[in-house]
Amino acid sequence: MTASADAEVAPASYRRIASLALPALVVLAAEPIYVLIDTAVVGHLGAVPLAALAAGATIMGLAAFIGAVLAYGTTARAARRYGAGDSDGAVAEGVQGTWLALAVGLVMVLVVEILAGPLATALGDTPAVADAAAQWLRIAILGAPFLLVAAAGQGWMRAIQDTVRPMWFVCVSFLISAVLAPILVYPVGLGLVGSAWANALAQAITGTLFLLALRREATSLRLDWPLLTKQLMANRDLIVRGGAMQACNISATAVAARVGATSLAAHQIGMQLWFFAALALDAVAIAAQALIGADLGAGKVATAKASAKRVTWVGLGYGVVFLIVVLALVPVLPRVFTSDATVRDQFGLIWPWLVAALPVAGVVFALDGVLLGAGDLVFTRNMSVAAAASWLPFIWLTLVFDWGLAGIWGGLVVFMLVRLAMILWRLRSGAWAVTGAERD
Repeated sequence: MTASADAEVAPASYRRIASLALPALVVLAAEPIYVLIDTAVVGHLGAVPLAALAAGATIMGLAAFIGAVLAYGTTARAARRYGAGDSDGAVAEGVQGTWLALAVGLVMVLVVEILAGPLATALGDTPAVADAAAQWLRIAILGAPFLLVAAAGQGWMRAIQDTVRPMWFVCVSFLISAVLAPILVYPVGLGLVGSAWANALAQAITGTLFLLALRREATSLRLDWPLLTKQLMANRDLIVRGGAMQACNISATAVAARVGATSLAAHQIGMQLWFFAALALDAVAIAAQALIGADLGAGKVATAKASAKRVTWVGLGYGVVFLIVVLALVPVLPRVFTSDATVRDQFGLIWPWLVAALPVAGVVFALDGVLLGAGDLVFTRNMSVAAAASWLPFIWLTLVFDWGLAGIWGGLVVFMLVRLAMILWRLRSGAWAVTGAERD
């Protein structure tokens, strides 16, 4: 084999993976860190406000889910264009993704403002929790268009392998909101509503920064209907994929609410820790998306496969590190988020399952990035639906057999193991590695 051939199949270096993953880690971790801070701030108001935040945050999670769809869909298409040498085309994908983000975000605001009460009642169970959740939702949803714009912005920037600017954009708004939330909740005296205002302001700042960046780099900001249609086709599979996961998350919250207010409050703490770990672990997936998409866009199949193997080991190591950190913090974490002893007792049912899922999640999320970067969206859709079908029975049978939070969280571990088995099979088959500036 010649030296040039060796270079052709060399996987992305650990340094290159880290240069993309570490700034992405800051971006991914900022939002859940803010939510964790918000949870801790609201948690000391009592079990009802914390349960209301859990219900409201679950509905707002739909906006985060749609944002992830826009980000992944934009990256999947734009990274191939970037690898094929078409940087302007990669940014053009970002323009269309941003138009989609604005349209969907405005629709979300309208729907939630009208239906906040019924939505909160469906998850809140008790009138006090439902009323508080509806108040929080009507304010927090105002940030949804900006949240989605920021997600689309991260998508095209990741595709051109720029994860540094998104890091700074997100950090600015995170610092402002992290300081503002406790001030509005306590000294100003807004209580739970102060949390919602801080949330909306943070999203507005971040979205505006991404809009300004797109305006500087795009050759045109006009709607391109043919390109927009292709993005919608890609997003269709991602919506089904994410919808299956959201069905599980919403069901878990609804069942936890029916177990009791303290169970829902503990579930909120556990889910925010899980979301934080999941998004932080997703930093490796972001690097994988950018690298694999560019390699396949340039026709470098062997390089893409070699990088996928390296990403697998990086993801596993990263997951083990998180496992160790969570184990070390378990004795103190519940007291950080709540002063209610019954809520802390309920959290004791969650943490063993949370810890068990982390190493599996490290591999699954990393390899998810490989398949998303390859544009293998149909398989990722089918995999997610199958995995959700393995978790949902655990969630709903909890009400029948009185498994409590252990049933919900044990089902999460099964969900992750099913995803792991399916994704490893797909990687081994090689069917994901399709080359070209676009994947049919």
